[in-house]
Amino acid sequence: MAPTSQIPTDDPVAALAPALRGMDGPETFAIVAQSSPDALAGVEYVVCVPTFRRPDMLEETLRSLAAQQGGHDFAVIVVENEGVAREGAARASTLLDAGLFKGFVIVEPRQGNCKAYNAAWRCALTRLPALQNLLGIDDDEQAEPGWLDAFLTAAKTAPAELFGGAVIPRFEDASRSWLAAHPVFRSHYDASGPAPILYSSANYLIRREVLERLGFPFLDERFDFTGGGDSDFFTRAKAAGFRFWWVQEALQRETMPARRTQSDWISARARRNGAISAAIERRRCPGLAGRLRVLAKSLALLGASLPRGLVLGLKTGSGLIGLYHAQVALGRLASEFGVEAEQYRKPEAN
Repeated sequence: MAPTSQIPTDDPVAALAPALRGMDGPETFAIVAQSSPDALAGVEYVVCVPTFRRPDMLEETLRSLAAQQGGHDFAVIVVENEGVAREGAARASTLLDAGLFKGFVIVEPRQGNCKAYNAAWRCALTRLPALQNLLGIDDDEQAEPGWLDAFLTAAKTAPAELFGGAVIPRFEDASRSWLAAHPVFRSHYDASGPAPILYSSANYLIRREVLERLGFPFLDERFDFTGGGDSDFFTRAKAAGFRFWWVQEALQRETMPARRTQSDWISARARRNGAISAAIERRRCPGLAGRLRVLAKSLALLGASLPRGLVLGLKTGSGLIGLYHAQVALGRLASEFGVEAEQYRKPEAN
């Protein structure tokens, strides 16, 4: 790995890429460590890693990236979203200096999932002149050794601009592993090929032109604490004519702490999923007529949730899993009255 350099937080903006729509305002993030410009000049692929108060898990994530097969030249952008203690930034900077990876360590002190992604993607587009593809992994996930190679192989030939991959849960409490069949823990697809849309930024590859077309801010920061900024982004990308592809072989494993296997957390996540879907639909269908259509759909889903839940419960052998469709419908309806499921407002409980 090339030597690294520490960058003061007031370092001037590097103008290594053409200005994008919406990016004429000041940056909100600070670069605290980076590899030498020479080491980054030819990099075509960057992996973005948002992190918040999980330095040990972040290190596991970064070590899984360092173990990627295929010999691909790629950079990593770690974006610390905790602006005080900054333990993740400190750990990542140490690992960057030790040569585990090359790229950037940045701090976005304004808390919020969408703010973190916007900062990482903006940093990539303005500091990596040869950039072609952006990939992502969360700080509680580990990439399988063939993850990057699978994505890049698909990106060479598939007629699509946005790619998603499977995320397999790894439960800390092994006795709860049966929950892997629950929709809140399952990936939406299970076979490689064209997909109608993606829903999650947990495991993705996005071609540069998607971000250039949609403009900054890429993710709507109103979704910071509810989640759903990624689903909204993919919805807008689809409306702009971009295509989607699923890469089942691009595997990540996500650590599931015991609190995420509790019924109240699972129920809250299901209701949140419903609220997000309704909010995105209301944005696509503004006005009274649109709102009434969304409400009618929510009521229809509530009515259908009983037979759908019975089928799901019988299929999985779990009454808890069978409640999912009803919880989604209730979350949609609650959102009509301004009830927001802000699971990310208190990250320690998420």
